[in-house]
Amino acid sequence: MSRPSRGPDPTAIDTSRRPFVLVWEVTQACNLACDHCRADATPTRHPDELTTEEGKRLLDEAREFGPGQLVVLSGGDPLARPDLTELVEYGTERGLRMTLTPSGTSSLTPETVRDLGNAGIQRLALSIDGGSPEAHDSFRGEDGSFEQTVQAARAAREAGVPLQINTTVCAQTADELPVIRDLVADLDAVLWSVFFLVPVGRGRILDPVTPERAERILSWLTEVSEEASFGVKTTEAPHYRRVAIQRRRDSTDAPQSDGIGRRLGIIAGNGFAFVSHTGDIYPSGFLPKSVGSVRKSSLVERYRESDLFQSLRDPDQFSGKCGACEFRHVCGGSRSRAYAHTGDPLESDPLCDYVPAEYDGPMPVGRASDD
Repeated sequence: MSRPSRGPDPTAIDTSRRPFVLVWEVTQACNLACDHCRADATPTRHPDELTTEEGKRLLDEAREFGPGQLVVLSGGDPLARPDLTELVEYGTERGLRMTLTPSGTSSLTPETVRDLGNAGIQRLALSIDGGSPEAHDSFRGEDGSFEQTVQAARAAREAGVPLQINTTVCAQTADELPVIRDLVADLDAVLWSVFFLVPVGRGRILDPVTPERAERILSWLTEVSEEASFGVKTTEAPHYRRVAIQRRRDSTDAPQSDGIGRRLGIIAGNGFAFVSHTGDIYPSGFLPKSVGSVRKSSLVERYRESDLFQSLRDPDQFSGKCGACEFRHVCGGSRSRAYAHTGDPLESDPLCDYVPAEYDGPMPVGRASDD
């Protein structure tokens, strides 16, 4: 199976017209019980999931965004769908850049990884949330998940499928980051995607890192990015770009791309769109405010024209210190975290430690402290 060529120049994409990343949550079924799970995944598939044919129509519509659209098949565990390889092949044949975020379970065998590679998958994103089997398996809720994930990572290397490692940052995992960094290098990953917890789903019971600690971690990640053999990006922490700019004092040196043609610093609704397992269209899986269903609406039209998506692409509509921040056009804060804490996606991100010099208003709701 031939793979589509590299996608369009990410710096040239107009995010008012198309997302950098379209995530389709193909199922919520998963055999793991991860502490942070956004989806509140269960072992069984939902009876109202998009069917194979509906999924293919969704992929057809994704083509309308433009050449080389990046599509991430997520879950739950996408491997819970027996038609997964068929969907990957279909999207690849239509010129989409298909990537996958499977769970580290016994289903993710080397043979499965090879089959996905042959179907055209362009990147495999695996989650590692601890530097040891004990730490990772405790977080993931199943013994053996660490070893199965590492085995799959090595199988991806053997199959020639680029590997991405995803890591959740919360109070429970923060101390593990240096060890995980070394593991990312050892596994020859091309990208480390570091996700800062948003309190949705089961993640509501976890403790986030404080803004002060998040700032220290982001500064450390910029150092890692300068030295590592792999790229570094953050998810739901777009102030990584602000930290990098401040560190280097030159925005042209700030991180630009993650190696698959995806520019860093995208936020919910602005370069990012999400379709749930039942077809609802969201700015992000962590911002579950629907603008319609792909069963009744045009995904392309909803992304481009819905009031919610348009407001998320206008930083001048943001409130509080995010709205007053001089970095709002290169950062924008996590709209998902703002929504989780206040019910308003245009409010300020409580994880950001930076306060604009001229701002004297209230601090964001949900802001924690090291004290």
